Amino acid sequence: MLCPVFAVSRSLLLASVFAVGTAQALELPLPPPGEDVVGQVQVIKAKYEDTFADLGSANDLGYLEMVAANPGVDPWLPGEGSEVILPTRFILPPGPREGIVINLAEYRLYYYPKGRDVVYTYPLGIGREGWSSPIASGRVTAKTPNPGWTPPQSIRDEHAAEGDPLPAYVPPGPDNPLGPFKFTLSMPGYLIHGSNKKFGIGMRVSHGCFRMLNHNVLKLAELVPVGTSVRIIDEPYKFGRSGGKLYLEAHAPLQDEGQPSVVDKHSAVINALLKRDGMDELRLDWDMVREVVAAEDGLPVAIAQVEEVIASREPGK
Repeated sequence: MLCPVFAVSRSLLLASVFAVGTAQALELPLPPPGEDVVGQVQVIKAKYEDTFADLGSANDLGYLEMVAANPGVDPWLPGEGSEVILPTRFILPPGPREGIVINLAEYRLYYYPKGRDVVYTYPLGIGREGWSSPIASGRVTAKTPNPGWTPPQSIRDEHAAEGDPLPAYVPPGPDNPLGPFKFTLSMPGYLIHGSNKKFGIGMRVSHGCFRMLNHNVLKLAELVPVGTSVRIIDEPYKFGRSGGKLYLEAHAPLQDEGQPSVVDKHSAVINALLKRDGMDELRLDWDMVREVVAAEDGLPVAIAQVEEVIASREPGK
């Protein structure tokens, strides 16, 4: 159960953006220097036939982030008139804002086009347990429309063992698992590509590659040139400043073996905090921090006032 303070804070956040309508493609203006938060949370009323998978596809959101932001709502039948949160507010990932940045913990890709003060962000399907996507840095080495697929022998063996043999080559078309476009990366064996399945974006479903909604991968293909840098990180806890406040965004940590303890999660939060400059002087609301970490709903929540620290540094203070 959420503490009253966290519940009230969440309600005020959502009340301020209720009924703003369906989100457009997630091209968002970059915040001013020194700030890190982009976008706005939105709330819509579900129609009878809506599912989280459909709403996610229409709003550039992944399945699990929709589930996390809407605890207690049936993802397959939210119900006519049910309020559904669209978690379209993000703390930008730590590190340089350049090229492609993939944060595995939030199943999301960010692209910073050179010379433009915008960021594009899209949901991803990532490597499932036993086939984890890598934490690495590289670049885009090739772009291929309408790709064919030659399944690696390891994947053919897995499918054969499950009674679902694969051909040695799958030609381009609607049955191709790579969808309408692929980006080849300098990390051998890994791609960013579309999909021939409607379900699975924003989940751990692949053999390590990065799956995108087809309309998203086609848009990215228009934007990203060969040679673009690609940085893959795993940051379940992101801190960012906006409007004189410090925000925390928490996602469920990825685990292949067992679940992390509360102590492990809080240690990871502190380590993420220590990576940020100037955070040691802030008075964090630790009760709120604990609630944000427990909720793991992917919504940025204010946990400290930054303006008070800045004011205390001014002459005469």
